[in-house]
Amino acid sequence: MFIDNTILVLKTYDMVIDSPSTLRGFIGQKFSENMILHHHLNNGSTKLIYSYPKVQYKILNGCPMVLGIGEAVGIVKEISSISHLDLKEKRYVVIDKELIGKKVNYGVATDVISYEFLTPWLALDEESFNRYRKRNREEKQKQLESILVGNIISMSKGLEYVITDKITASVNVHEVPTSLKGTPMLGFLGTFSVNFDIPDYWGIGKSVSRGFGTVIKNSSQ
Repeated sequence: MFIDNTILVLKTYDMVIDSPSTLRGFIGQKFSENMILHHHLNNGSTKLIYSYPKVQYKILNGCPMVLGIGEAVGIVKEISSISHLDLKEKRYVVIDKELIGKKVNYGVATDVISYEFLTPWLALDEESFNRYRKRNREEKQKQLESILVGNIISMSKGLEYVITDKITASVNVHEVPTSLKGTPMLGFLGTFSVNFDIPDYWGIGKSVSRGFGTVIKNSSQ
């Protein structure tokens, strides 16, 4: 199926050395009336909206980006009015903006497509991590492939896309240390292949609204 997709790229005088979580917090607070931006039921609430995030925040090569999917496209266009970013102790002045909007294809593909993780993929929760660390290399590989397929299924439910074909995946990733809200986490970088079309810069796995698990199709394709 085709889905509306918009990427807001913010260009600043200085390279942004910070986390997408901080970017998410600043924009979510500045536009607190839009629940979809901060993924809470209302301003100040600790209750989360549990679905695939339609707004995702990235900082790639020091450049802040906000991704809007489906009904979030209009909201991302609205926030393009911001003139600066206050991230922790530093203000970044926005000197240029680029809005890239188009319909993108999403869904089961007839061919296998190869992807690269631009940011760490958070594949494991506490329970699956305990199983993972006890397994040998081949078993870990199979576990991660199964989790990847599960991530795609969960993402599709959030987008109301019904999967009717079998999804098969292979992963070629390595472990990387990372952190989520100050808590050390195990992430994965590398490549994977799957018979599924995922638009560039979308995230898969856990905490994709904070920039984790951002993927892009391999340039050789």
